[in-house]
Amino acid sequence: MLKDQDRIFTNIYGLHDAFLEGARARGDWDNTKDLVAKGRETIIDQVKASGLRGRGGAGFGTGMKWSFMPKDSSGRPHYLVINADEGEPGTCKDREILRHEPHKLIEGALLASVGIGAHAAYCYVRGEFYHEAMALQRAVDECYAAGLIGPDACGTGYAFDFYVHRGAGAYICGEESALIESLEGRKGQPRLKPPFPANVGLYGCPTTVNNVESIAVVPAILRRGGAWFAGLGRPNNTGVKLFNISGHVNNPCTVEEEMSIPLKELIEKHAGGVTGGWDNLLAIIPGGSSVPALPKSICDTVLMDFDSLKDVRSGLGTAAIIVMDKSTDIVRAITRLSAFYKHESCGQCTPCREGTGWLYRVMERMSEGRATIEEIDLLEEVTRQIEGHTICALGDAAAWPIQGLIRHFRPAIEEKIAARQKSAERAA
Repeated sequence: MLKDQDRIFTNIYGLHDAFLEGARARGDWDNTKDLVAKGRETIIDQVKASGLRGRGGAGFGTGMKWSFMPKDSSGRPHYLVINADEGEPGTCKDREILRHEPHKLIEGALLASVGIGAHAAYCYVRGEFYHEAMALQRAVDECYAAGLIGPDACGTGYAFDFYVHRGAGAYICGEESALIESLEGRKGQPRLKPPFPANVGLYGCPTTVNNVESIAVVPAILRRGGAWFAGLGRPNNTGVKLFNISGHVNNPCTVEEEMSIPLKELIEKHAGGVTGGWDNLLAIIPGGSSVPALPKSICDTVLMDFDSLKDVRSGLGTAAIIVMDKSTDIVRAITRLSAFYKHESCGQCTPCREGTGWLYRVMERMSEGRATIEEIDLLEEVTRQIEGHTICALGDAAAWPIQGLIRHFRPAIEEKIAARQKSAERAA
């Protein structure tokens, strides 16, 4: 269990002042001038040494991603883009940072920008997050007034500007290239890669896109050292993480914990346990709605980190844990997720545009028992045709929950089909 001295987000519940005076009292903006003075190479080396992996879902090494930015800009500006378009069902961690710890994000953006050679950061905030955007903008205004950012950030001579950009509510804009398209004023649709954003990103310039949480932990890593962060969790799964726990638990919450904590321990210690007790557990989606659900037998022992969940054919994703007890109609629950991904597809790729609608219609029939046993295998085959065949990962996100359902809960689908057939026979 995480020790109090190792916590980074000490105001995640908003119990104290979220703005500059309170942030400084908690250690934010402390000696930031010296951290900036470390320079580009040292900042990247420390973030690499920390083992920090992206907290937005993909889990790519943050320091490695920064190192892809060209050293010579050829006259083009570099940009940092912060992804605060938190739209994954079950996920509500970044909004807590925006509301209650905005100065950690702004300070982290300054340090990350030094690391990648950028002088401007754009934070793309989900359109529905009105209060969060206002809190962030207030913090930005405070920083400009105090000289912490601007033409002479923290008295270092480094020019740095921070812009808050509000989106228009599309889930697809959480994908980094669609986010860039939206920032540029166009329809939010993913771009083909290559070229990657590090070469051709925002306005055709070198760009790094990072999640809010990934950026907000950077000041703590640079103050305490990469080795401190790497000492938490397991190798390749290091540091602290914000976990969301929702669904059938006694105390739904967002909590900061050490990576690699057992899933069962996380739920029982922080969320008050599953309603009706652990034995009443049916399934858990461990990383936001796009990853496959796991049955109780796996949840008993699995660790909450990238590699442990990958080993059981699921994923950490955003670490948004959705708990379902035995009162859940899991076929209906996954059908509801299929409806979400059908609605949010941008329509650019044929497998996703046509496939998500087909998946939803078949799942709708299966949830009502209006299908045949043979169609279960057909459904899985079609998910394989969609997975990995689209520009972005939305096709995968639509396929994986259904694959998890068939892998672990096939009898639930078969029971619905059998019950419908018996009902039809009785009626006949």
